[in-house]
Amino acid sequence: MPRAYWRPSRPNTKGNWADDLDHRRRRSSRVGVSSARPEAPRWSAGRIPWGQGIRRSSLGGWLFVLPALVMYGLFVLQPLFLTIQYSLYSWDGIGPSTWVGLENYIALTSEPRLIETLFNAFRLVLFFSVIPVSLGLVTASVIARIATGRLGTVSRTVLFLPQIIPLVAAGIIWGRLLSFPGLVNQGLDAVGLGDLTRAWLGDFDTALGAVGIIGVWVLLGFCTVLLLTGIAKIDHALYETARLDGAGWFAEFRAITVPSLRYEVGVCLTVTTIAALATFDIVYVTTGGGPGNATAVPGIQIYILAFLERQVGLASALAVVLMVLVLLVILPIQRLTREGAR
Repeated sequence: MPRAYWRPSRPNTKGNWADDLDHRRRRSSRVGVSSARPEAPRWSAGRIPWGQGIRRSSLGGWLFVLPALVMYGLFVLQPLFLTIQYSLYSWDGIGPSTWVGLENYIALTSEPRLIETLFNAFRLVLFFSVIPVSLGLVTASVIARIATGRLGTVSRTVLFLPQIIPLVAAGIIWGRLLSFPGLVNQGLDAVGLGDLTRAWLGDFDTALGAVGIIGVWVLLGFCTVLLLTGIAKIDHALYETARLDGAGWFAEFRAITVPSLRYEVGVCLTVTTIAALATFDIVYVTTGGGPGNATAVPGIQIYILAFLERQVGLASALAVVLMVLVLLVILPIQRLTREGAR
């Protein structure tokens, strides 16, 4: 008698799989294969339970992070809380302190020179942030398009050099260049523009702009290199498609490059805006806040109040106000750029 072989039944196109399932079960019992599910493996005596393993790995991670957290708490959080505490007292830094509550904050609103320092800081945002980011976008796009190979490497290096030079040294160099007998005025004399020569850092009308030019020089390379990194991640097929459609450089820049770099632009704006609002070293080395109060910024004024005029409470209140202003400016930038990059 010929041996019967089981054929897998075809699924019922009407959606009834009951007959096929019975066929499979009968075949399994015929060949001695159990249809029951295999028993889940049990933990051996020496194996760590899953929850306990997670706890141990978390503990190990916290142990690695602990030194950084300790340093952050000692050198960031503790000074921050002490600054807030000092802002509520009248203290000369040496003798006993006196509780004054919010009087230091009220005094900030009645001091024109302190309010002017905040306006000067926001004016520097144009030079430290808007101009470097805008020029960085254009420069990065041009380098990515025409400067490839060794030329591109040299361009990146030259533009990034100001980031390597200490800001104090950069301030001293630019102070010499922008002085009355400096190289800038000598160049203007050489091309017949001697009427424009002046002490750029000592003139009430040009001092803040001259400090801003130094900020442009320092931060342009950082923005350009960061944006070049973002351009390298853009799919080149987008540019090829645009060129096949007859798009020029500006059309590619407007429709592809800028929308694709929203996150990188947000990082540049964040870093440069903080540098503008919290600047100290360049202003201190070049002008010291002068002439008069023309280039005074919150960082300079905090230094003067705390260490020269011995008004630690008022200086701390100005520092707290500056921190709040930085957060109010930076958080919307972060939120807008991250939402746009999604």
